[in-house]
Amino acid sequence: MSSDTLDRPAAVPDAPDKADVPRIVPQRRIGQWTAAVAVLVLLALAVNSVLRNDAFQWDVVADYFTSDAVLRGLWLTLWLTAVVMLLGFALGTLLAAFRLSANPVLRAVSWGYVWLFRSIPILVQLLLWFNIGALYPRVLGVRTVDLLGPVTVAIIGLTLHEAAYAAEVVRGGILSVDRGQIEAAQALGLGRWRRWRRIVLPQAMRSIVPPAGNMLIGTLKGTSIVSVIAVQDLLYSVQLVYHRTYQVIPLLMVATVWYTVVTSLLGVGQYYVEKRYARGTERTR
Repeated sequence: MSSDTLDRPAAVPDAPDKADVPRIVPQRRIGQWTAAVAVLVLLALAVNSVLRNDAFQWDVVADYFTSDAVLRGLWLTLWLTAVVMLLGFALGTLLAAFRLSANPVLRAVSWGYVWLFRSIPILVQLLLWFNIGALYPRVLGVRTVDLLGPVTVAIIGLTLHEAAYAAEVVRGGILSVDRGQIEAAQALGLGRWRRWRRIVLPQAMRSIVPPAGNMLIGTLKGTSIVSVIAVQDLLYSVQLVYHRTYQVIPLLMVATVWYTVVTSLLGVGQYYVEKRYARGTERTR
């Protein structure tokens, strides 16, 4: 091979013509767009029927939305929700600790409690507590009907019910923590309380917060059931009004809108709390 051949540069292939390059065409999702249009049309029809239906009496809804009776019922609903959640999770955390204990008696008691209170409907529990005076007319020398008023009965019944679910939420969160993390903390010489505070609890909260937030919203809505024992929550307050004015639908819409507003605010708060405890993970949304 001659030196001229070695010194000659290699031939550069011609650039492909743009007409020869295949064009990427996005897939046409006709079915999805058709379904989306159909859903939007149905949604528009539903909203139009609600806004233009005179039976809703939106002027009456506006009049009673911030009335004193409704706001007092709303305040009692919020207060009852907060008290039940605090007491329920306090008792539920204790039950979760019993369930994870090495003591077989404590494990059996915790399991039996969760099984019993998850098996009985909350309405039945409330009615049983409301009529507890038929079983125990006097407690510590005091008449039961004087000792347990409707609000107290509501707190007891809802708390015992929520504690059964809170126990499983807390237990599941603790079990989600990798055992190796705890063993590593033990190897570093961290005490039991410090291990729980610095290692177990922050990681367990990632699994506890989402169901706990759902329980909070569920408890807020579930408090409406206490109206059957004459607790003047939000629902019972609007019932008192429409029993007097016979404006059933607009008063129920007042309660509906308030429940929607409060649960929406709680949902926003839940999102940011979940985002905070999800820091450092792959998915933070």
